[in-house]
Amino acid sequence: MIFLATNKRDITIDFVVLELQKRGVPYLRLNTEDITEWQIEFPNGEPSHATFAHDDRSFCLSEFTAAYYRRPLTPEPQGSFDQPVREYIVSEWSAILRSLWTALDSRWLNSPYAIQKAEDKPRQIAIARAAGLKVPETCVTNDFTAAQKFAAAQNIIAKPLRRALLEDPSGPGRVMFTSRVALNANDQDSIRLAPMIFQQEIAKQYDVRVTVVDDRAMATAIDSQKHEQTEVDWRKGSGVEVEHQKLDLPSDIANACIKVTQDLGLRYSAVDLIQDQDGQYWFLEANPNGQWAWIEQRTGHPITNAIVDALMGTRL
Repeated sequence: MIFLATNKRDITIDFVVLELQKRGVPYLRLNTEDITEWQIEFPNGEPSHATFAHDDRSFCLSEFTAAYYRRPLTPEPQGSFDQPVREYIVSEWSAILRSLWTALDSRWLNSPYAIQKAEDKPRQIAIARAAGLKVPETCVTNDFTAAQKFAAAQNIIAKPLRRALLEDPSGPGRVMFTSRVALNANDQDSIRLAPMIFQQEIAKQYDVRVTVVDDRAMATAIDSQKHEQTEVDWRKGSGVEVEHQKLDLPSDIANACIKVTQDLGLRYSAVDLIQDQDGQYWFLEANPNGQWAWIEQRTGHPITNAIVDALMGTRL
């Protein structure tokens, strides 16, 4: 029995669901925004034996042999409540979910707590260097003088430490893509507002996405250099077709990506590399819960099978 924690709009989990159905493996897809519609009980207060039921379905947490933490969302109370009551309900159901996550413990294909810890990008850089991967020269700072000194030595890019989306209640918000920067005195106040990552810009042949599942590393070359929009950040292209192709990584690079994933406490990660003009590979970052369905669709990499294999291999 497989536990899938996600939300109603998660298309990627549909790939896993279809594969589980194909193999005849029982599962529960829990869309966490709807958790308030379930009846939960922790017998004697013990979460490892939690039972939860909805309509004619009921489950005990001890039934699940493996769990996949995809994209859970905040619980959404059903009904009209004033704001303090709504916040209270959300807080209590969120506490229940945390108890369930903790009780699932070693059954996770990436524990949510491991994901949170692995999102530390400076830690990723240290782990990647220790694994033998090249990493661009890096400066993490909100000190304008330090950033300006770093920029004087080379061409640089800038990217956020954690949050790449500026939300706007009145609109769709704005994504902070990785961008080239040339610092001047007018930037002092904005740089002081929050630390960010400045890195040496490496001239690319192409970007590389390495999808790691346990001891498997599936690499994709993303031909970002054919379009000006996508040269620095391949995600930035709007209305342009960026070619994706399967890539055979050198074994030492593939093994280093697997080691980075393991040393981050993960079983799955989406590792971003670049290949420079001389054919050398450079580590950029590892997304501990990165999207992968589009890679499978574009390249045929058997990522769904790898994930379901990993879930089927997980035992209490």
